[in-house]
Amino acid sequence: MQPLIDNARSFGQRPEEFAPLADGQSPQVLFITCSDSRVVPALITGARPGQLFELRTAGNIVPPYSAHTPTSEAATVEYAVSVLGVQDIVVCGHSHCGAVGALVRGDDLDAVPAVRDWLAHAAEDPKAADPQDPTVAEAVQNHVLTQLLRLRSYPCVERRLTDGRLRLRGWYYEVHTGAVREHRADTDSFEAL
Repeated sequence: MQPLIDNARSFGQRPEEFAPLADGQSPQVLFITCSDSRVVPALITGARPGQLFELRTAGNIVPPYSAHTPTSEAATVEYAVSVLGVQDIVVCGHSHCGAVGALVRGDDLDAVPAVRDWLAHAAEDPKAADPQDPTVAEAVQNHVLTQLLRLRSYPCVERRLTDGRLRLRGWYYEVHTGAVREHRADTDSFEAL
């Protein structure tokens, strides 16, 4: 913890770099990814403060939209799209994902009931040819596509997609190599950026 504290102390020693951020934010991208500590959106993208609006959830799950039961995830998506006017939403899954791996393997999660109940929002168990593959690459990529479909059911997203002011992107990040792949609709595969 001490190295993190030391960095936080020196981070605030450059106020001139941060003063413009007091005027507000205008990120162009909503970046939805897993809470996993190995996935660092600003590091992956090179973003500076104010460039990414982030939503991090266990397993980068986008819960079903419900007008009667709002969630913090739905509020984040709605704010990013309707208020901030982001132009892109990236759903970024990652290799070695514990959440997706648990779903693929059918792990017993009774000891962590909040995790078990949250993962029930995944829609369906992601498909994988080899459930023992530690990277769970195929399952994670399928899971990303499912979350992109789920986003389309959000009214604010649907409106902005219809009028051409929003793009949805599916990414897959390899934690063991740093490589990033994006889903290409024309080939229905994840390819290098």
